[in-house]
Amino acid sequence: MKKFNVGVLGIGDISDVYFNNLKKYDIVNVTACAGRDLEKARKKANQHHIPKAYATSRELIKDPEIDIILNLTVPEVHAELTIEALKAGKHVYTEKPLGATLKEGEEIITLAQEKNLYVGCAPDTFLGGRLQTCRKIIDEGRIGEVIATSAFVVSHGQEWFHPNPDFFYKQGGGPLLDIGPYYITALLSLLGPVKSCCAMSRRTFDQRTIESEPRRGQTIKVEVDTHITGNLEFMSGAIGTIITSFDVWDSELPRIEIYGTEGTICINDIDPLDGPNLFGGSVLLRTKENYRWKGLPRKGPFSEWEKVEVIHPFNETSHKENSRGIGLVDMVYAIRDQREERASGKMGFHSLEVMEGLLKSAKEGCFYHVESTFKRPEPLPIDFPKSEG
Repeated sequence: MKKFNVGVLGIGDISDVYFNNLKKYDIVNVTACAGRDLEKARKKANQHHIPKAYATSRELIKDPEIDIILNLTVPEVHAELTIEALKAGKHVYTEKPLGATLKEGEEIITLAQEKNLYVGCAPDTFLGGRLQTCRKIIDEGRIGEVIATSAFVVSHGQEWFHPNPDFFYKQGGGPLLDIGPYYITALLSLLGPVKSCCAMSRRTFDQRTIESEPRRGQTIKVEVDTHITGNLEFMSGAIGTIITSFDVWDSELPRIEIYGTEGTICINDIDPLDGPNLFGGSVLLRTKENYRWKGLPRKGPFSEWEKVEVIHPFNETSHKENSRGIGLVDMVYAIRDQREERASGKMGFHSLEVMEGLLKSAKEGCFYHVESTFKRPEPLPIDFPKSEG
């Protein structure tokens, strides 16, 4: 089996999960990493037994032995480094977002097509056992035709735990662009592309007070809207509602629900941030045979739901130990087999356009008609990667 050499740009905390997971797959070999500090890069390389460490991204990208660049840098430079890697003839898998703007994303997709190179884009949590189980329920017709969906990611922001939460409230941040990609991508993977969207939004607080150490008591100026309510019209005809907020103290809303002509799928969690940004978790199902309003007295909201068995792999419910990187592994098999990757750059670009469209709609009071599209990814085989090898 041919091994593909991977070079990693960015050695922050998120890199450890990628390094640990990629070691599990024979088809990839992490051969180099780069950070802004050479000593830190060398320390990370030694920690994970990586042969080479570079002080700059340019040095790593120029390495002739590297086939794929894994871009884990900060969002502001995603596009710049991805474009540089593509120009050097490397395939790229990047953390979200694909780019900071639609123009950047379009340049990436166009360049990759011109050079016949692959670009994959996180999040890949939709390949986890929970959302793949939802996909199976939909594909088998257990809830009939999907007519609508709802997604809710609400909390009171990140300043209570993050040591440097400023960027959550600057341009390019906010609940929609930060946590929203997990929810938008989950819906896209289940229902396909969006045709149009509209939204309303508000900025509830002009400043936030940091509650975490070491900057406890300092204030942050809020530059973005922090409560967005949007509607999505899918090409399939389904209609979606999404709420993303950093202004809500508490909530018992489900993370995602899918409504069909024959039943409902519910993804429910106690923690408002534990939804499709995790690979695993439970899947609840109700159909016309057991819906709770069928008779009286009506029962509690989550009593007697069918808990669907999750038999798909990658079903972790931990943020620190999860399957992050499986999208890259799938892309490598796609390169080898000359098929389309599942966590594709085209879906990442479509997600970016949908989110930008919602923000534009809220600002201008208009409907936004989405121009991009993508092919809904194929389900992940239960025995992946065995069936791909």
